[in-house]
Amino acid sequence: MLFATPKLGRAELEQIARLDDLRQQLRYQLATPRRWTGSLRRLAFARNVRASNSIEGIRASQDAAIAVVDGQRATGGTDEATAQALDGYRLAMTYVLSLAETPEPVEYSTQLIKSLHFMMLSAEPDKWPGRFRPGDIYVHDERSDRVVYEGPDAAAVPKLVENLAAALNADTRTPLVVKAAMAHLNLVMIHPFRDGNGRMARCLQSLVLGERGALSPVFGSVEEYLGEHTPGYYAVLSEVGGGSWQPKRDAAPWVRFMLDAHINQAAAFQDQINSHARLWDVLVQRTGLPEDDRRLLALFDAALGIRLTRASYIAVLARNGITVTPQTAGRDLAALVAAGWLTPKGTTKARTYAAALALETPISSHVSKSPG
Repeated sequence: MLFATPKLGRAELEQIARLDDLRQQLRYQLATPRRWTGSLRRLAFARNVRASNSIEGIRASQDAAIAVVDGQRATGGTDEATAQALDGYRLAMTYVLSLAETPEPVEYSTQLIKSLHFMMLSAEPDKWPGRFRPGDIYVHDERSDRVVYEGPDAAAVPKLVENLAAALNADTRTPLVVKAAMAHLNLVMIHPFRDGNGRMARCLQSLVLGERGALSPVFGSVEEYLGEHTPGYYAVLSEVGGGSWQPKRDAAPWVRFMLDAHINQAAAFQDQINSHARLWDVLVQRTGLPEDDRRLLALFDAALGIRLTRASYIAVLARNGITVTPQTAGRDLAALVAAGWLTPKGTTKARTYAAALALETPISSHVSKSPG
């Protein structure tokens, strides 16, 4: 037996309709070809990776998360364990995005869930990546120094996960956002792994959200919102869970919380899209560069306060479908320095670039920088 999807009342149906409208607007905004769209997707992906790990107390800067998403080493003295956690979540979510973008329907299975867990925790063999936990598991709240949840018996886990996969395959009628929320709830309550259960539940939710040609999980997931509202997230899980595996409990508070999370996250993405569009227009006007000049992508990162290097510039160009050699990238950045738009720092091998005063001053009133 699993937690059952609660009956949706008028309030929930109105929230779903509002969310559908917001997402339709997002699809329209993202469908309009703009050179910076790939940069927005890259930044959103990095924020999701960073936020989902932060919920588990794994803290990293935004620049570190962006570097990992770009396939580079995490920046800023990030310790090895944190870098591995970021990279594991990136790998699992990259596979989720790949599945979401294929025309074939996703086939949920115990093996798929185990495989995602292996990708996420393969660098930590002591946490049994890709294998179910061998015994009992307890969730300990360090702030109150008490056990707040006890998972079901380990012997029940394989069948429960199998039932969850079967339910996801069979359910084609539940509104997608509710189906995804229930997948999240059931997996986190089953707590099938020794570690990484919260991250796995959020990853599975993102996979479900990508079904049926829906909005990409990069823009449809709520990791960033949950990272900013972690106490509320834990509180509703505690309310619904009741301290132990009790699947007969009412999941309605969880569904309402998740609908609020999705509406707020969708509105935040709209604000980010509008802000980035304004920034791009200001950069074009201020620099006099044509809108299709690839070097604007370097200025875009610098204006947002994102760490800019030759390697990161090559990565952001690739996200936007542009391939250049390291030599060409270096010449582009040198030209922006000579024009007074970028300021270099450090030696050639470890050089970073920041927005020069001539660039930063005119844009400060148009867009806020990304948090670090």
